[in-house]
Amino acid sequence: MLKFVICDDEIYMVNRLSALFEKSFIKNNFNAEIILKTTDYNELISFVSSNSVDVVVLDIEFKSSKLTGLDIANQIRKISKECYLIFITSHFEYVLEAYKYTTFDYLIKGSVNLETITSTLTRLFEDATTNNTKFLQIDTKGTYIDLDTIQFIEKSGMKIIYHSFMRDYEAYSTFNKILDILPENYVRCHKSFIVNVKNIDYVNSVDNTIFFKNGTFCYIGPKYKETFMEVIKYASITQ
Repeated sequence: MLKFVICDDEIYMVNRLSALFEKSFIKNNFNAEIILKTTDYNELISFVSSNSVDVVVLDIEFKSSKLTGLDIANQIRKISKECYLIFITSHFEYVLEAYKYTTFDYLIKGSVNLETITSTLTRLFEDATTNNTKFLQIDTKGTYIDLDTIQFIEKSGMKIIYHSFMRDYEAYSTFNKILDILPENYVRCHKSFIVNVKNIDYVNSVDNTIFFKNGTFCYIGPKYKETFMEVIKYASITQ
């Protein structure tokens, strides 16, 4: 699921954008949610600093501040290099400068409607699908998972269960299909488990158990133990 935040210094614009984005999410089965709506850029910066955010929708012109949306984007980029930036603006002259901050798209205030937002979101979700270092599409309904949040992946019959920090996701697939598209930090440790090495808390090599940062765990299979332990031996997570 992609997590969006919206920031504009006019509350009516925040509410209008939020309504249009949420309508597009529902109408097009985009797996996304808005987790913050604010008119305060300080609240925005604080939130991005302490939460996982995938997309920031940001006004360029803040009438009540000496800072512009470009100044705020610069601060955001110091916190996150990977989140998508979508600018809202009334003036075309800002557009070229906005792209310095690795901007995904910009929307012109007078032309913002469901069609333009859906066009932007369609391209964004297509980009998220191909950018397999960040997101993984797990089904044909457009369900995306941030790869950084997955702890381990479990095979259960014909289903694949993705155990993330927030919740579990289920889809019909096979390990053979997903192993080829996962990044290198995903390692198979058992016939039924693939783990995200980055999210391991520690490994008990005696009990062949892998513990993750939120207390969940999975197991190491005899067939995979030697290779798995070789991968993590420099990671200081064994016990």
